[in-house]
Amino acid sequence: MKVLFIVNDAPYGTEKAYNAFRMAMALQKEHAENVEVKIFLMADAVTCALPNQNTPQGYYNIERMVKAVINKGANVKACGSCSDARGIREVPLIA
Repeated sequence: MKVLFIVNDAPYGTEKAYNAFRMAMALQKEHAENVEVKIFLMADAVTCALPNQNTPQGYYNIERMVKAVINKGANVKACGSCSDARGIREVPLIA
């Protein structure tokens, strides 16, 4: 099974990015051999891929979640024009 998550919200402030990565992690755990996960970050979600962010108190650490899905084989990409618009096109992202 192939699953694509399109994430639009910033990593903190709402739970939308968190829930997308949480669902991806659950799919990878429950269907490890039968699922191909892809995550495409658009709009403010491109900031989910920035390393070393300060996690607000009471929030999940999105960097750990991004690394976890990548380590389990997910393909995570960020929209180039969305990154350009936020001035982070040339900034190293989580790998």
